[in-house]
Amino acid sequence: MADKDKNHESLTPGTGTQTLVRPDSETKQPTLYKVIILNDDFTPRDFVVHVLVRFFSKDESDANRLMLEVHHQGAGLAGTFTYEVAETKTYQVNNYARQHQFPLKCVMEAE
Repeated sequence: MADKDKNHESLTPGTGTQTLVRPDSETKQPTLYKVIILNDDFTPRDFVVHVLVRFFSKDESDANRLMLEVHHQGAGLAGTFTYEVAETKTYQVNNYARQHQFPLKCVMEAE
C-alpha cells in the first residue's frame, strides 16, 4: 500500500490528487445516405405507395406525391438515413418487392 501511495504522490507532488485533462475533440456527425426508389414499367403505382407508407412512414399524400415523382422523373428520394438504417430499408424494400413478384428497386448512395 505504501508503494501505491508513493507512486501516486510522485505523479502530482504535494497534492495527493491527479487531474485528468481530456483532449479537445470534435464529435463527428455520421455520414448520411439517401435511399432512392427507382422507376420501372411493371410495378403498380399503388404498390409503390404501399411500400412508401410501410417502410418509410409516409402518409398517403406524401407517398402519392413521391410515387408520381418516381414515375415522372425516374427516381425519387424516399429518405436520408445513417448507413445501417439506409442499408436495412433498401434490403427490406427490394426483398418485399421480390416476394410480391415486382421489379421495384431501391438503392442507397452517400449524401
